[in-house]
Amino acid sequence: MKVALVGIGKIAQDQHVPSIAASDDWELAATVSRAGSVDGVVAYTDIDTMLAENTDVEVVSLCLPPVPRFEYAAACLRAGRHVMLEKPPGATLAEVHALETIAADVGKVLFATWHSRMAKGVGAAKAALAGKTIESAHIDWKENVRQWHPNQDWVFEPGGMGVLDPGINALSILTEVLPAPVHLKSGVMHVPSNRQTPISAELTFTGGVTASFDWLKTGDQLWQMRFVATDGTTVDLLDGGNRCLVNGASQAISELGEYPALYARMAELVRLGESDVDLSPMVHVSDIMTLCHRETAPTFDW
Repeated sequence: MKVALVGIGKIAQDQHVPSIAASDDWELAATVSRAGSVDGVVAYTDIDTMLAENTDVEVVSLCLPPVPRFEYAAACLRAGRHVMLEKPPGATLAEVHALETIAADVGKVLFATWHSRMAKGVGAAKAALAGKTIESAHIDWKENVRQWHPNQDWVFEPGGMGVLDPGINALSILTEVLPAPVHLKSGVMHVPSNRQTPISAELTFTGGVTASFDWLKTGDQLWQMRFVATDGTTVDLLDGGNRCLVNGASQAISELGEYPALYARMAELVRLGESDVDLSPMVHVSDIMTLCHRETAPTFDW
């Protein structure tokens, strides 16, 4: 199938382009971006022109920031194309619900992707926790924004989510592997005095679940979580979910990486004619923004 990529930035170049190139399901037929492009692929700066001139492109994968994404997604669906949304699927829950309605009305597939759910150890962790009662769980998701989003001011603007942009990756895993849902009880967000979104957060959920998010981590990056069940079973997800230990023993992991697995899933959804829009990680982010106490942090500059 022919696919177009919209938003040719770091994540598109690092993950989407090589995943498409390595797949037998896909051919990258066009890109849309204000500045970025991919060698050997026709490039556009306007989504409507791309859609008009590439009627054989069945799928559009949107990699641009969440705030402008709704208009692009709606245009693609109304033009009769299936749409794949980079995480988070939108700037607000309401606009993603609106996209669901549009997709259903026009009979096209909408896929809200969560790449961290496709990490190689997540399936093993979910299987190990199935049917168990969680006594406690803790998430440490700590990385360096200067390394992963260099000079990208949009992450600190409304809709950019700040540290909850990587934090939602952890929440996407949490909502995938927990046997029963949880919800936020309390938390503290630290917001730089010159920014609109948090640089760190400490969170407490029901079910004994806690989380610590930090966007100023230097040195080794830390993406891990531990679950303890009432029967004594421990499950550790390390390296962003790509390693799983059950009671200290390494588990078999899936072969596909995160983004190749997303594109394999999108191909499956298109063949089935089914959408996949799970907004539970984004619901947690909305709750965090609503309920958490806000404390002022030092100014942040690149």
